[in-house]
Amino acid sequence: MGDFFARFWDILLTIIDPRNLSDPEKFKTALNQPGVFWAAFAAVCVIVFTETGLLIGFLLPGDSLLVVLGLVASPKLANWDIGLLMAALSVAAIIGDTVGYGIGAKAGGALFNRPDSRFFKQEYLTTAREFFERHGGKSIIFARFMPIVRTFVPVVAGAAKMNYRKFLVFNVVGGIAWVVSMLLFGYFVIDLADPIFQKALGKPEFTWAKNIDILAATVILVSIAPLLWKGWREWRKRKALATAPAAVAQPLDLHPEKKTLL
Repeated sequence: MGDFFARFWDILLTIIDPRNLSDPEKFKTALNQPGVFWAAFAAVCVIVFTETGLLIGFLLPGDSLLVVLGLVASPKLANWDIGLLMAALSVAAIIGDTVGYGIGAKAGGALFNRPDSRFFKQEYLTTAREFFERHGGKSIIFARFMPIVRTFVPVVAGAAKMNYRKFLVFNVVGGIAWVVSMLLFGYFVIDLADPIFQKALGKPEFTWAKNIDILAATVILVSIAPLLWKGWREWRKRKALATAPAAVAQPLDLHPEKKTLL
């Protein structure tokens, strides 16, 4: 097991090595080394399952990982089997939501009495419950495309005792739609973006395949921007509460006197 993790770590360091990211040919060579595909395949499957199936999963950037994986799998880079990735990751997403549903069904209303912790916030569960009450079963599909909410909506559905067969239909549709759309966006983004930037920059030779580090960083930043914005707002709110002067309680006047105007 130690050898497996050591090999996995070596593969990860090879992929993210700045010297490889800035050189398309070196990056392609690194991606096509033995074991790289299966290491990336296993890692993203675990992350997709965790994000959708476990309450701590909302911390993981599932959207950006899927888009970047699709980008890497494109013919301009590693040329990996996109069909296999779509099938396996869809299954991981569906199983993840099923586990979330099971957690909600077993814990029931007790989850809504769980105290806040470093990672778990009642606010997240409340937001997911309101979203579920507003959209019903369709929320299982819509939530797939919403960070944080997608982790908690299946849990709320389970706690609400939603019919499992009905849940499963929405789960399958949402899981496949999310995984396939994110992967295909990454898979075709270079083909879609290159003509636009070639025209805008006036450089017909420009291609994002030679700027993969910038493109991947941009995708990740755009994906996590909503989480960063939410975190910043919560930080501002806590700071405002901490610095606000405490309200001074006024004594209750038990014998009010009638005041006359002079």
